[in-house]
Amino acid sequence: MKVHVSLLTALGLFATSVAAQAFEITGTKGTKLEATEIASFDQPWAMTFLPDGAMLISEKPGSMVLIGADNVAQRVAGVPDVISGGQAGLGDVIPHPDFETNGKIYFSFVERGRGGFGSVVALATLTRDGSITLTEIERIWEQTKLGRGGHYSQKLAIGSDRMLYITSGDRQRQKPAQDLSVNLGKVIRLNLDGSVPADNPIQDQGELAKTFWTVGHRNLLGIDFDSSGNLWTHEMGPRHGDELNLIEAGTNYGWPVVSNGDNYSGIPIPDHDTRPEFNAPEAYWVPSIAPSGLVIYDGKMFSNWSGDALIGGLVSRALIHVSLDGTSAEETERFEWGSRIREVEQGPDGSIYVLEDGSDGRLLKLQPA
Repeated sequence: MKVHVSLLTALGLFATSVAAQAFEITGTKGTKLEATEIASFDQPWAMTFLPDGAMLISEKPGSMVLIGADNVAQRVAGVPDVISGGQAGLGDVIPHPDFETNGKIYFSFVERGRGGFGSVVALATLTRDGSITLTEIERIWEQTKLGRGGHYSQKLAIGSDRMLYITSGDRQRQKPAQDLSVNLGKVIRLNLDGSVPADNPIQDQGELAKTFWTVGHRNLLGIDFDSSGNLWTHEMGPRHGDELNLIEAGTNYGWPVVSNGDNYSGIPIPDHDTRPEFNAPEAYWVPSIAPSGLVIYDGKMFSNWSGDALIGGLVSRALIHVSLDGTSAEETERFEWGSRIREVEQGPDGSIYVLEDGSDGRLLKLQPA
């Protein structure tokens, strides 16, 4: 029997065993996967694994759930109030690299403050002494506040350099992506405590710009490092033109000056090849896939996928396998089962986990059939 974790927590049943059901998925090139249904959630947005195999899952309306290695689901208490609606809500969650000794996690969420709405990244201790609670919450980064809108992005990653990388979308305003006085449309790089690294690439454009790693982005809902330490992100284009980008420090990715898509109004935007001073994508999609969630696979369960990217597709309703070869990227196969895919993660055993989008979004575990 399927467990709807959000319903159980709303009823006060904070701990319950999670059951499983399975079905088969066939890719566009014939690769077969077995999908095991683990649980369902209310608008799940992100997930991460802890060193002991437990999983943290965020729900956009403002809840966080821990599924232990024993498949017991528990609600996490102490999550701050969030603004939820449209694209706003509770965002990403990842463990601190020293989680085993300090028990800390990073998470992002949207708040309302002076000037409007924006994302916040916080560092907190995850206490697990019977109840599961966030304590010692420390705000370490704030997005420039604007009106409602969307494109918060707020995805998180930590590199082998022990730096925290944050995606910050353009908030559907376009021009801020090229404006060095606001931290919108940027990839942010911080020390683990939220302070600014002295070796960030922009040092002469004011204090805020010292946090920028790259500029000229739209809405980045996927970020991950490959085994060589290269940072990859993807971002939604406007009307088509979604991008997969190899992120290089100090470079400009061109939004909204260039795009391989067009404005929603139908007004064309110059393509990337018209402006070589901007960093062009390694892969792009026309028509749009609406990418959300990204993992660069390095497990052994899918041995022929090692080093490749797996991307969730919202409008494409697919899990998309992209072959990576150094700095080149090419889609190789899609797996479709009729659901919008919000998030993708690699499990400790090398299996693939995906979160479906929506009010009854399922957590699925994918393995070779």
